[in-house]
Amino acid sequence: MTCPLNGPRNISEFVYGGEVVTMPDPARSTDAEWADYVFLEENPAGVVREWWCHAPTSFWFIAERDTVRDEILRTYPAGEVFKDRIDFP
Repeated sequence: MTCPLNGPRNISEFVYGGEVVTMPDPARSTDAEWADYVFLEENPAGVVREWWCHAPTSFWFIAERDTVRDEILRTYPAGEVFKDRIDFP
């Protein structure tokens, strides 16, 4: 897999972190909505955006992966999607 920070690396250096989904507002979401966000995945057939971590450097990034062919199509820094920082009280 190609890490956006470190370049092409052996797949054994990476850890899957789940699907990229929109986080509900922690102050307004119900316990059930928050649990769905934390624990459930859609797992669709086709192209999905996923969180991945390059374990040796702890660098988190996003990968677009075709789940039917199990092929990584593209990797990029999370900053391309998430422009604003969210601070929790």
